[in-house]
Amino acid sequence: MMAEGIARAALVKQAHASITQGSHSFAVASRLFGREARERAWLLYCWCRAADDLTDGQEAGHAGRASEPVAGNPLVQQARLVELTRTALDEEATVPLPFAALRQLSREVDIPRQWIDDLLEGFALDAQGWSPQSTDDLLRYCYHVAGSVGRMMAVVMGVDPADTDTLDRACDLGIAFQLANIARDIVPDAATGRVYLPAEWLDEANLGPETLGLAANRESLAGVAGRLVHLARAYRASARVGAARLPLRSRLAVLAAEAIYGEIGERVIRKGPAAWDTRVRIIGSQKLALLAVAAARSARPSPAASRHGLWTAPV
Repeated sequence: MMAEGIARAALVKQAHASITQGSHSFAVASRLFGREARERAWLLYCWCRAADDLTDGQEAGHAGRASEPVAGNPLVQQARLVELTRTALDEEATVPLPFAALRQLSREVDIPRQWIDDLLEGFALDAQGWSPQSTDDLLRYCYHVAGSVGRMMAVVMGVDPADTDTLDRACDLGIAFQLANIARDIVPDAATGRVYLPAEWLDEANLGPETLGLAANRESLAGVAGRLVHLARAYRASARVGAARLPLRSRLAVLAAEAIYGEIGERVIRKGPAAWDTRVRIIGSQKLALLAVAAARSARPSPAASRHGLWTAPV
């Protein structure tokens, strides 16, 4: 859908529809924001979701490409993504609605262009069929596809772009989210040719990219998934420190998202080899319980957590 001269209210409405369809967990958490931050978060999500879908040949995060792309050459799609984003930010030409949402957001919030470029670089890695070799590679990828969004969300919530420590902690939350997502989706990702587990980890576990979906390997795979979730815990703890610096409603929303996505990873650990029999989900009543946890955390000072040893994105 092209978006010529579309009013802000209509953009926000369409953006909300995209988040409701694409991420129930984030949709729930975003409701806790104040109106201004909530609407801006929806505008950002709308573009991020469309960019991800364009790269993966998906619709609202579902039905990813297998060995043959469903939406054309991924490198061509990536080039289109970059061009539409550039047009939205640098020109006034008509662009599809998600890119109009990004244009509107950029008029309201001073998001450093580098962060947008960093996210696009993450999508480019996916388009190239890239896989990490080391833990550092994995964390760098998580920054590009999620940590950069954490930085953008922080600015949407009013964090000063010069507040590097808080921005690093917002980045940590995105990294933690992505690690949980990777743990949950190891098997379905492998079925579409995507492997986000470092080659070094696979070698240590005597696993190969082509055997991740085999039932006989589930015990070893559960160990590797546990490694991802354990890694995410330090980033979650750091993010909670940053969340404590936000206004109350934003703090509650961030802590709710942290609790929900964190529980996804923890459930992968608890399920062990059965973690990929069905997709790990957090249902409505469980989300309410986690919202209560987030509310309790938001009402008290966050315990100190050092960032020592955590991966840090370039400025």
